[in-house]
Amino acid sequence: MSLMFPNAARSYDDAKSRIRFLGHDGMFEVKFFVDADVIIRGLPHQVTDERELLVAFDRMLDKIHVVAARLYKKNARASITIGRSDF
Repeated sequence: MSLMFPNAARSYDDAKSRIRFLGHDGMFEVKFFVDADVIIRGLPHQVTDERELLVAFDRMLDKIHVVAARLYKKNARASITIGRSDF
């Protein structure tokens, strides 16, 4: 099977400054985390709240999914963190 992203749910983890979303490889769930600075660096202004960060994440979602799939294919794990250097 290949990695899919059937669930659009995502959440912000303020304590670790990252956004969490899920992927699925068959029956296996894969947790992905995107460091907030990945999202913030592409914005023309300062992010002021969680909602704004999640909206920016949604705008980048296609790119994020491509990177997530590439990282998972390279090293399939149950949890993967995506940072700036992965783009």
